Amino acid sequence: MKTKQEQGLLTLVLVLALAFGVPQSAGAMHIAEGYLPAATCISWGAICLPFVVWGLIKIRRLAQRQKSALVLLAMAGAFAFVLSALKIPSVSASSSHPTGTGLGAILFGPAPMAVLGLIVLLFQALLLAHGGLTTLGANTFSMAIAGPLVSWGVWRACGALRVNRRVSVFLAAALGDLFTYCVTSLQLALAHPSPTGGVAGAAVEFLGVFALTQIPLAVIEGLVTAAAVLALEQCAQPELRLLKSWNEGRAAQ
Repeated sequence: MKTKQEQGLLTLVLVLALAFGVPQSAGAMHIAEGYLPAATCISWGAICLPFVVWGLIKIRRLAQRQKSALVLLAMAGAFAFVLSALKIPSVSASSSHPTGTGLGAILFGPAPMAVLGLIVLLFQALLLAHGGLTTLGANTFSMAIAGPLVSWGVWRACGALRVNRRVSVFLAAALGDLFTYCVTSLQLALAHPSPTGGVAGAAVEFLGVFALTQIPLAVIEGLVTAAAVLALEQCAQPELRLLKSWNEGRAAQ
């Protein structure tokens, strides 16, 4: 029998998921099509390539050794797709939204999220007109690589410090979300430096605008991710026990 608190959290997940799934007007997801110079787009794509290959190797090993975990992997990808579908206009040629990649990083580590995030961004660019193909490398690095790396690092650190598991999940998801936008601000600043403050000045300006919408969204993402983990603990405990990243982060908690 679930407690009232658990039932309330699960209800929150469903309500927010439905809200996030409502189609929004077309716009940019992270950085819009054509907003970055061609050389910059190519550079970010090249930087992403090793991480994507690393992720493919990890997913292949997971498929060979723990086929039952593939359902959770698909769920993590769907979670990221649904949450990142919500867009709030922010910096010119960009938008604020939850990323949803923290959950997958907690469960599987950062490598598989590079692949899942790339797929999410590709589908949204092609089917929902969110983001773009030219900026796919930059968006993949910020949302599917940098953010999950921070989420995974925070999850592991909280485990080592014996932080409460639900608090650890919240912090990992929220901080990973915020770091994604720190990276996005830097990417925009590198491409469009301020005439007076240069790259540093532009980055501060972008961060200031993003903070107005992204801090509340990061808090919401942390809460929703914690609720999602609670639901998984209720219905997928055997599968969770097989996940290395999940067990490493909670071993000391």
